Amino acid sequence: MHAFALSRFLFWFVIFFLIALASRPWIENLFIRHQAEPRAITARGELAADEQTTIAIFESISPSVVYITTSGRVMDLLSRNLLEVPRGTGSGFMWDRHGHVVTNYHVVADVQAAYVRLSNQRVYEAALVGVSPEHDIAVLRIDSGAGGPLPVAIGSSHDLKVGQKVFAIGNPFGLDYSLTGGVISALDRTIPSDEGRKIEHLIQTDAAINPGNSGGPLIDSAGRVIGMNTAIFSPSGNFAGIGFAVPVDTINRVVPRLIAYGRYVRPALGVITDGDLSRRLAESVGVPGVVVLQVQEGSPAARAGLRAAIISKDGALVAADLIVAVDGQDVDSVERLIELLDAYRVGDKVVLRVYRDAELIEVDVVLG
Repeated sequence: MHAFALSRFLFWFVIFFLIALASRPWIENLFIRHQAEPRAITARGELAADEQTTIAIFESISPSVVYITTSGRVMDLLSRNLLEVPRGTGSGFMWDRHGHVVTNYHVVADVQAAYVRLSNQRVYEAALVGVSPEHDIAVLRIDSGAGGPLPVAIGSSHDLKVGQKVFAIGNPFGLDYSLTGGVISALDRTIPSDEGRKIEHLIQTDAAINPGNSGGPLIDSAGRVIGMNTAIFSPSGNFAGIGFAVPVDTINRVVPRLIAYGRYVRPALGVITDGDLSRRLAESVGVPGVVVLQVQEGSPAARAGLRAAIISKDGALVAADLIVAVDGQDVDSVERLIELLDAYRVGDKVVLRVYRDAELIEVDVVLG
C-alpha cells in the first residue's frame, strides 16, 4: 500500500510538473504584462551647437516660405465648359513687405492661376508681376496686408565656397515646410531649361531637392538666402544627389527689374553684331573677340566712340572695332559678351578692351 501511494504521488507530480512546464511561457507573459509600465526618461541635455543653429534657421526662415499651387483651364468636350484643373505645385519666398513672392519661372509658366498658401494656412490668389525665363525667375504678388510674413534675409553668392553648409526649405510632393541639409558641391554650373535655354552660374548642392522644392530658398549657415532651388539632375525625376539653385546675386539683380518693368531689361551697349561674322573676322585678324557691325545712334557705344565695321571698295567687310574683353574678362563670342554684360546693372560703367587699328585700347562705357 505504501508503494502504491508513492507511485500515485510520483504520477501526479510528473503531471503537474509537465503542466507547469507547458504553462511557463503563459505565466511569464502574464507577469511581464502585469509589470509593464513606461520606461524612465534619460535626460537629453543640451542640443549640439549645429543642431541649435539648424533649428534656429528653420524657425526664422520657414514663416517666409510659401506653398504655391497652380491651375490651368481645359474644355469639357461634352458640355463645352471651361474647367479649372490643377497643374502643379512649387515653393517660393517673400521678397518684401509689399507682398512680392519670388519663385521659379517654370513653376508658373503657362498656367492660368496661381495660389499662395502662407505658413498660417491662409491662401491668396496671386497676380503675376513679371518673369525672366533665361534666369528661371518669376515674381508674384499677393495682397497679404500689413500683417503678412516678413521677407527673407538676403545674403550674397559671389563669395560662396565649395563645402559650405546649406539648407533647403520647400514643399516636396506637397509635404509643406520640409527642411533638408547638405553642402555646396560645385559652383558656376550651366544646365539647359525645359524650353532649351541655358541657365548659367548655378549653385550645385547635395541638399535634397525634390519635385515641389522648386522656388524655395537655399540658405547658408548664417540664415541668409543665397539661392533659389530650381532643378535636379536625376534620370528618375527624383533627387539623386545633385540639385541646382539660382544664385542670390542673380535674383537680387533680376527681381527689382521684374517688379519695376514686368520683364527683365538687360543692360546694353547699343551695338549690333553677329556670331558667325565675328568668328570669321576674328580669325582673319588673329584676335578672338566680337566684331562691332553697327553702332546704334545715341547709344552708350556711340557716346563712348566705338566704331562699326565698314565695307571696303572691293566689297569686303572690314572690322573697325573688335571687343576682346569686358573689365578684364575675355570675350570670345557673342554669347560670352551677353553673359558678361548680364552681370551688370543699367548705369554701371564697364571698361572694354577693344582691338582697333592693330592695337589694343581701353574704352569706358556706361551701360544703357
